Amino acid sequence: MTACTDQVVGDILSGWRYDISGISPEMRTDYESHLAMCDHCRSRQRLHRTIDVVLIGISTLSILSIGFLIASIVPTARFAQPIGAAILYPMIAVSGLFTPISSMPPVLHAVARVLPMTYAVSLLEGMWRGDAWSAHLGDVAALAVVFFVCTALSAKVFRWE
Repeated sequence: MTACTDQVVGDILSGWRYDISGISPEMRTDYESHLAMCDHCRSRQRLHRTIDVVLIGISTLSILSIGFLIASIVPTARFAQPIGAAILYPMIAVSGLFTPISSMPPVLHAVARVLPMTYAVSLLEGMWRGDAWSAHLGDVAALAVVFFVCTALSAKVFRWE
């Protein structure tokens, strides 16, 4: 792979994970022209966006796997919907999406650490802030564990009727 054509601009872009969407239009033109000219930065931008999409997919599949488990245990969809809502809404409330976990009572800290939505929120907040992906490997691992455990359990208990 070729080196960056302008190392200073390339370093700035890498610090932003090659995302210039939050920059004002007046400032964006220099970075857009650099991305148009520099194969190195353009390929890095594609890589970062691909990884972001994969991480969003992992978060989505993890939460969906809980729904698969509920659907395989509950006999009818009529009962599955309120049970899913009874699980999902408290999970959203305790996940740190609206209120930081640090400001919640200690009991809810323990509850939040068990719920997959907490890890999805942490991962997505990290993507938003531009954190390195390596800072969120624990989040990805927790989401993957939830996905595999719930999918395996739902496959084991699911029965055609």
